[in-house]
Amino acid sequence: MTTLSPQPLSPLDGRYRSQVGDLGSHLSEAGLNRARVHVEVEWLIHLTDRELLGARRLTDDEKVALRSLVEDFGDDDVAALAAREAVTRHDVKAVEYHVRDHLAAIGLDDLAELTHVACTSEDINNLAYAITIRDAVAGEWMPRARLVVEALRERALAWRAVPMLSRTHGQPATPTTMGKELAVFVHRLERLLTSVDEVEYLGKFSGATGTFAAHVAADPTHDWPTSSKEFVEHLGLTWNPLTTQIESHDWQAQLYQRIAHVGRVLHNLCTDVWTYISMGYFRQIPQEGATGSSTMPHKINPIRFENAEANLELSAALLDSLASTLVTSRLQRDLTDSSAQRNIGVALGHALLALDNIVKGLGEIALDEDALARDLEGNWEVLGEAIQTVIRAEVTAGRSTISDPYALLKELTRGHRVSGDELRAFVDGLDVSDDAKERLRALTPATYAGLADELTGYVER
Repeated sequence: MTTLSPQPLSPLDGRYRSQVGDLGSHLSEAGLNRARVHVEVEWLIHLTDRELLGARRLTDDEKVALRSLVEDFGDDDVAALAAREAVTRHDVKAVEYHVRDHLAAIGLDDLAELTHVACTSEDINNLAYAITIRDAVAGEWMPRARLVVEALRERALAWRAVPMLSRTHGQPATPTTMGKELAVFVHRLERLLTSVDEVEYLGKFSGATGTFAAHVAADPTHDWPTSSKEFVEHLGLTWNPLTTQIESHDWQAQLYQRIAHVGRVLHNLCTDVWTYISMGYFRQIPQEGATGSSTMPHKINPIRFENAEANLELSAALLDSLASTLVTSRLQRDLTDSSAQRNIGVALGHALLALDNIVKGLGEIALDEDALARDLEGNWEVLGEAIQTVIRAEVTAGRSTISDPYALLKELTRGHRVSGDELRAFVDGLDVSDDAKERLRALTPATYAGLADELTGYVER
């Protein structure tokens, strides 16, 4: 038997790499290490700018040379760090030595002992994770989520006046429009995306147990909390003043719960669209060269939405696990978060794959307005709600003496198919005003959609 070369274990790194690969520049081990180097370098510059702990001020050229380790970070650095870690058996210590090597290479050996000074590994890690997660959400996940919203908005507005039979509990119900139903998802998603945008990315930089003990021992005269705050905010993060050895990860739990919530709404969208396809409301547009079924050539399977459902479920499971795991750390520190956080990219990767499939799926369906019209025409009994409500208003206004109009319409419509002619004849025999009869006779299932068209306008930009 031929032996296979090592293969990707995760489908995100194999089958689906082309769709989610850009996420790896942020949330891979290499992306994390680049962010760690970034934090170490900026801490050195922070110390030298303020001439702390015996540091001299760097020239602008020296700062450029120092920051080049981050700007030029590439495959050689990844390999060098892997070789270092194989010896140190400690990922952040490997980063420290890597920075020291760079200092020697650019003639800044005098800064060597300031590298990682007064830092615990988590000072570097928590900031590096916050940077990579922030950039991944803002640069990868959020733009794709907004693409889904815009695709839905476009279709909602295009189909805002196309009447459709509703199905509450799966049964024929008061009509709506296809546009209004999609607008509901637009509105839900926009609120949730705003809540994701509002999450603060927190960072701590206060030493081994969050007390600045080593800092004060080295220089008891300096205002270290203020310096820490300035440093964390310089990295574009929000400073957390009260922590143990680790930043408490509450912001991560909040973020993952909100992203998972978005995913669950999208899952609802996928099941609805899948159902509309099965009902014939949406026609799937054949794709050149695509096979719908391996044996039934007439079929086009709604695989985009099925794929999205599965990936949203996987993403939510991981995000929920992260949110519950990361908020607990024994006493001042345990390492459960270290293993858990390495799966953030996997959770967001499945979410990205789902978003990509939803956008593509929406682009591969067309609305069959004739199918919607046929369904409406076959369900005149849904006008029973309108008739009994008008009768109630007539009774209240003293223009009718009908008792229990609900029961009257129940007797006529429940469990029965009623034609338009039958309903109009029923209306003609009612004890209501001529104006009420005129309005009811003019109603059809297709025109009984209330303000659906107008309500869809709430999602116009």
